[in-house]
Amino acid sequence: MFKRLQEEIEGIKARDPAARSTLEVLLCYPGLHAVLLYRVANHCWRHGWPTLGRFISHLARMGTGIEIHPGATIGDGFFIDHGMGVVIGETAEIGRNVHLYHAVTLGGTSLSKGKRHPTVGDNVIIGAGAKILGAITIGAGARIGANAVVVADVSPGATMVGIPARAVTARAKTEKDQFLAYGTPCNNMPDPVARALQALTDQVSTLSRRIEELEQAAPTVPLVPTAVLDEDCGKGGRPPC
Repeated sequence: MFKRLQEEIEGIKARDPAARSTLEVLLCYPGLHAVLLYRVANHCWRHGWPTLGRFISHLARMGTGIEIHPGATIGDGFFIDHGMGVVIGETAEIGRNVHLYHAVTLGGTSLSKGKRHPTVGDNVIIGAGAKILGAITIGAGARIGANAVVVADVSPGATMVGIPARAVTARAKTEKDQFLAYGTPCNNMPDPVARALQALTDQVSTLSRRIEELEQAAPTVPLVPTAVLDEDCGKGGRPPC
């Protein structure tokens, strides 16, 4: 038990530069407190004491502002940074070394009793305020940007931003294992919608130039003045006007 606690603390210190000591993490990190209480509640849930598990979960929510259902499955190295407002549903499954920020929701969209919450792979980062809804799968190493709303499966290693969330350009291989705070790259990040609009604008410009070229190349047909046509009415076998 103490070895596992030490691993949890070391994982937090490795991912949070504000963590100065083991004692500080142990006393002042609500994310750690919520996870430790979840472990106890989950043990009760799995061993036939669901009400006790829910009660421990309720106490954890009162003390930390983080709600983790005791029926959820969470791997080692799980860290909730800042905490407050995090909600993790009953059938959620979370892999190893997953990093969540405050106000993240792993929610369900179905009233059925079966699987209705997300499955999150290993080494995933989910930014503040992100909502991951439904029985979808977030691939290993994915990054979910702050305030993104994810309602469909995410490929491993993808970076998702926006509402609804869309994938942006994949990270370079050398950056694959780098930690990305809040799951959102802060460099020049392309917007997929802006790229689509730019492509349409370029196509319209190309078509406009082509139409101008065709108009310039077409033979010019002189227009006959109306007065001339009127004078010729009834002459040379022409019908009267």
